[in-house]
Amino acid sequence: MKYLTTILLSALLLVTNAMAEPTKKVLIIASNKVDMGDPEKHDARNNLWEFAPPYHVFVSHGFEVDFVSPKGGNVEFMMDPLGISSYTIKYEGFLEKANNSFPPTQIDPNDYWGVFIGGGYGVMFDVANNKAIHSIISRIYESRGIIGVGGHGSAGIANVTLSNGQFLVKGKKIAGFPNSTELSKSWAKQGTLLPFLIENQLNKNGAIAQNKETLKDKNAVIKDQRIISTMFLPSAALVAKEMIMLNKFKGTSTNFGKER
Repeated sequence: MKYLTTILLSALLLVTNAMAEPTKKVLIIASNKVDMGDPEKHDARNNLWEFAPPYHVFVSHGFEVDFVSPKGGNVEFMMDPLGISSYTIKYEGFLEKANNSFPPTQIDPNDYWGVFIGGGYGVMFDVANNKAIHSIISRIYESRGIIGVGGHGSAGIANVTLSNGQFLVKGKKIAGFPNSTELSKSWAKQGTLLPFLIENQLNKNGAIAQNKETLKDKNAVIKDQRIISTMFLPSAALVAKEMIMLNKFKGTSTNFGKER
């Protein structure tokens, strides 16, 4: 009887602790930019197909999602709402969340187990050097959190520094929109409208940037320590799923998150 009482008390304690400590959320970082500031106003909006599918993956697995942007408030998207993007807008409150994004000052990094940054050119202009957002990313990562990026979203972590002064990406394999594609496309005038090229910036800050020459599959998802990345939009949802699986794993492994 005494043994049974001990088991029941232990179970009650676990339930009480679970109720007292709410499940941490996922933070999605988006840009407030609409164009690149050039006379022709080249599109810099967030790419819907790199934000809506990951959002769907997170909420369908039971996680609450918040948005943060440099200015807070409304963020704009390019691309038509097709497939799962249309579904998550209609049934899962995607636009309501995105268009009420928090400014960085209203974000407590302790509330989040993961950060996701999607693509679209805007992040290169207003997130890539935003110190307040960088601080949020750094604090979540150093609390054993997980970082996911897709396409141009990797620009959002390329310049982030940790508390030891080193770049977050240093020594890690990171996939981001590659030079070879950027220089061949007219979307940003072969990259001439951009503040930097992502592949170059990653390598400059110590990352091992992945591109179409280093990867057999250009849509591959790259996992290195607690950063999960991909080059192109078809794999954005896969990044979110890999983040969730890694988050589950960290609760069972004593080696999770140890730096090499």
